[in-house]
Amino acid sequence: MAYALVLIISALASWLLTFVGRRLAVRTGAMAPVVDRSVHAEPLPTAGGVSMYIAFLVAMAVASRMSRFSDVFGGSTEPLGVILGATAIMAVGLLDDIREVSAPAKTAGMVLAGSILYLFGVTMLYFQVPFAGFISLSPDLEPLITVGWVFLIANAINFIDGLDGLAAGITAIAAGAFFLYSNKLSRSGLLPAESVGPLVAVICCGICLGFLPHNVHKARIIMGDTGALFLGLLMASSTMVVGGHTAETFSGQKFFFFAPIFIPLVILGVPISDTVFAVFRRGLKRARGQGTKIMEQGDKQHLHHRLMEMGHGHARAVMLLWAWTLLLSGLVLYPIYFNARGNEVIPIGIIALGILLFLVIRPRVNAPLDVSGADSAGADRGVTH
Repeated sequence: MAYALVLIISALASWLLTFVGRRLAVRTGAMAPVVDRSVHAEPLPTAGGVSMYIAFLVAMAVASRMSRFSDVFGGSTEPLGVILGATAIMAVGLLDDIREVSAPAKTAGMVLAGSILYLFGVTMLYFQVPFAGFISLSPDLEPLITVGWVFLIANAINFIDGLDGLAAGITAIAAGAFFLYSNKLSRSGLLPAESVGPLVAVICCGICLGFLPHNVHKARIIMGDTGALFLGLLMASSTMVVGGHTAETFSGQKFFFFAPIFIPLVILGVPISDTVFAVFRRGLKRARGQGTKIMEQGDKQHLHHRLMEMGHGHARAVMLLWAWTLLLSGLVLYPIYFNARGNEVIPIGIIALGILLFLVIRPRVNAPLDVSGADSAGADRGVTH
């Protein structure tokens, strides 16, 4: 009931604050312009990330006054670390939304946010190698892994922030699924009572659910880099303190492949796979001599753009990727909650889904891409990262 109350408060705060954020953005001119790689037809307010960040602070403040979370806020520095790290990365994203900053400067901001997390104990202590067991990280590797994980997840969320409701919906599903997983670990005694992971996951889910009514097609406001990087940090923080703080297997010996650190990779399969495709695609272009800064430039060849190129409308492309994320999350949660047999088959199913996703939406480097007029209702209004 405590987690349900926090979920409702975070969703309600996000929903209400987004009304305020939209009005302020229009008055101050904080609008996302229409550029070559945009799929929206007119400028949109880009203050959604700030509203989500304030809703996060509200939810954390309420949770800190609840007896259920006294161990979380009284026995650990993790909550303060998440708040400070979120503030740092939100500021970087906000600066980029107001006046575009260079990729190295944005990377430096992510490194700063990840370093703050590490200093306050939000880090990985163990790392799972599939079929090889756990590795206990040495003190010199912990900050590197922490910063790298924040960089990966933040960019993964940012890369899929390309259509109305896509990033917020996928993150809501992923955060909700990870909360169910981490809460199961906690109830089974495999997670410390002071872990902030389940709380951050449920708040992340709530603020995304509250933001979605404003952001689904056709969007009235977007989250911008402010929101995408902020959500990435919340997901990175939650997954690190849950998966990286326990070396215990779960659901019996047959379930060793689903060790804690592997679960986030599956639940965040869509954004992470999109990130991998983007790096590979841009690296290939750079190798062909199509530009030395091609890795820093956005394009219209992400998974959601491919779906629109195949003829799916704006809303349908978003729903398909939501469904894909839900399916991956279900594959992870089903054996955990129902003690299903045949756990060894689950990884094969996940790999098969990943291969299918690649074959269906594989990059065609030399093929022109046209996502204009993809929705019969008229010009699409989406977001750009």
